[in-house]
Amino acid sequence: MPQLVKRAYKYRFYPTPEQADELVRTFGCVRLVYNKALEERTRAYTLEGKRVTYVETSAALTRWKKTPELAFLGEVSSVPLQQALRHLQAAFANFFSRRAKYPIFKSRKKSRGSAEYTRSAFRWRNGRLTLAKMDAPLDIVWSRPLPENSEPSTVTVSRDAAGRWFVSILVEEKISPLPLAGRSVGVDAGIAALATLSTGEKIANPKFERADRRKLARAQRALARKDKGSNSRAKARLRVARVYARVADRRRDFLHKVTTRLVRENQVIAVEDLVVRNMVKNRSLAGAIADAAWRDLRMMLEYKAAWYGRTLVAVDRWFPSSKLCSACGALQESMPLNVREWTCGCGAVHDRDVNAAKNVLAAGLAES
Repeated sequence: MPQLVKRAYKYRFYPTPEQADELVRTFGCVRLVYNKALEERTRAYTLEGKRVTYVETSAALTRWKKTPELAFLGEVSSVPLQQALRHLQAAFANFFSRRAKYPIFKSRKKSRGSAEYTRSAFRWRNGRLTLAKMDAPLDIVWSRPLPENSEPSTVTVSRDAAGRWFVSILVEEKISPLPLAGRSVGVDAGIAALATLSTGEKIANPKFERADRRKLARAQRALARKDKGSNSRAKARLRVARVYARVADRRRDFLHKVTTRLVRENQVIAVEDLVVRNMVKNRSLAGAIADAAWRDLRMMLEYKAAWYGRTLVAVDRWFPSSKLCSACGALQESMPLNVREWTCGCGAVHDRDVNAAKNVLAAGLAES
């Protein structure tokens, strides 16, 4: 049975100078409202022990618009400002539920500029999107079509550090499960090989950041030589951001291809339940782990498996997959990282990563 899911389609667009000015003003107002509401809620929580609700912050926003110093908030669409308050409410809900840390202020330099528009703040006609406070539709590059007869429910506009503009369109889409596959696979994430499969296949790690390291270093040296606050420094910072954007785009495209293939070919996919945020604390491996993007790999497998009727099993991170013989089940006392191939007492010769993937698959099938 097809299932109805919410899916976001992201496209690049090219705003006119007037549209860009309007969006930049909106981004600034969104950031200001978020920070001011966070400040008010923090003060109330710290000094009075009071939890401020979304309704109270929304009423405060109305008061702010009536003051002379914040009257400019009324010049942009009110919907992105209200959405900023809803996002802050969600951040506090996650904090009080101990799912996240305390919300932090949005920095003008470090935070990504974005604004979220709900259905009342945009017009969608004949495949053309027009945002509130704008007279003309956005010039969107339709790199892939939206689902037929789909109606956007939410639109998020953003600009990345490289100066590129994107619009993310959220729609409801019917996705049919894939035909049953007669195969299952265990996946062992690594650095030399991005993923080693229980079939014995090793998916090479492209190491995109390392490939562009020389170009990135040259751009960063050029940035360091520029005077702070100068136009040349702004241009040099943009060049650095473009290198990072190229690395991120290539990595994301590669991970999408790998995860889509694994989901299409296998009914059950078993992975290790790695805690990446703890692993990157290792200074020696942090850069390599971040470049491999294990967290993104896991996230893509999760939602694609849910969409297409596959089963993703996360095996306990303390499961001794590397030290266990996949042939006889004997457990080795130790297995240093420099040991890449070993022989069990039963005579089985193991590649460390392939053996771990086989054990992960066996544990995953036992759990599922």
